[in-house]
Formats: sequence, structure tokens, C-alpha cells
Amino acid sequence: MTEVSSQERDYLPGMGKHYLLPLYEVVHLVSGLAGVHGEMVAAAGLRAGQRVLDVGCGTGNLLRTTGKRHRDVELFGVDPDLKMLARAERKLRRAGLRARLDKGFAQELAFPDASFDAVFSSLMLHHLDTPSKDEMLAEVRRVLRPGGVLVLADAVFHDHGTMKDHLLDNVGDAVPKRIAAAGFTTEPTRTRKLRMFGAVGIEVAKVH
Repeated sequence: MTEVSSQERDYLPGMGKHYLLPLYEVVHLVSGLAGVHGEMVAAAGLRAGQRVLDVGCGTGNLLRTTGKRHRDVELFGVDPDLKMLARAERKLRRAGLRARLDKGFAQELAFPDASFDAVFSSLMLHHLDTPSKDEMLAEVRRVLRPGGVLVLADAVFHDHGTMKDHLLDNVGDAVPKRIAAAGFTTEPTRTRKLRMFGAVGIEVAKVH
């Protein structure tokens, strides 16, 4: 693992608090997120030799799913939480997979322009404030090659007048519009219900 960010930023750890990290795998197992990850990997249409980046990779569940299905792609992951990355490294090693895992932030991806064929992001967009969302999408657009694909999954929220402002970007079609404004051609949102925590919207978007 390497540390590649040029500055420190505030971030929300997985499960919201560092001490809840041991529950992360339990939640992943019982919520049905594994099925969402499988659908994300299928939607990316990966081919041999391609380079794949997971932004906010957490403990590596999506990278592991990708690597198991496509042993012939190059895996990269970025997350600001070193404890998460340590778990991801162990998990991928046990699965017989290799990946480059870096400490870094979605708003500041330390990779050259046009260096990836696919970028994943799973359940992290809503953790970012509005400017950071736009910064992240601009960075993803920058590191994707022409014709590259972004597959992004995030929680679907419904405005009942009680939510914090930073969650309201996920109401209705705000997320697809934000992705399109960043320079992508978006497909219709695929909504999947989880066994807990409501529903997830999967966005598939290509660089245009």
C-alpha cells in the first residue's frame, strides 16, 4: 500500500465510525450487496488486459468480486482509510488476487489521464459534500480512457423532509444528472432493493 494524496481531507469511515469496522463484513453479507457488486461487474463489460479502479474500495469486496470473475484484468483500489486498506490487502491475498491499493481521496486521484478502462464506486458518493461530488466525477472522467465506463452504486434516498442537506443529492434523478454534467453518457438507473438499508441505484455511464 502507498500513500498518494498530497493533502489530508476529512472523510467518513466505513460504517460511520472506526470502532464499527468489524461489523462491515457482516453488513455486506446480510444486506445483499454482493449481488449488487456482481451486477456492477457484469455491467462494466470488462475484457482481458483492462485496468480497473475502485474508488472508495473499502475492504476490497468489489475488487475481490471483479478479480474472481476476471482474473485477466489489472486491479487498483483507492481509499482514505488505512485500516480498510489493510483488510482489503489481506482479503485479496487470501483470494489469490493481486491489486495495487493506495491511500488517497476520490477528489484527487493520483493517476495519469486516460489510464483506466473502468472505474467503480460503491456506496460512497453520498458521503461527499456537493463540491466534492463534482470533484470526484471530474477526476474519474479524467482518468478514464476514451470509451471508458463508470459504474457507480449509491443508496437511494427519498425526501421526507427530515434528511440532512448533503443527502438530498440522491433524491430522484439528481445523481444521473450530476454524472452527465461531468461528461458522461448515462444509461437508465437500475434500482435494486437490499435486504436492509433500503435500495441502491446503479449508474452505468460512458465517457463521451
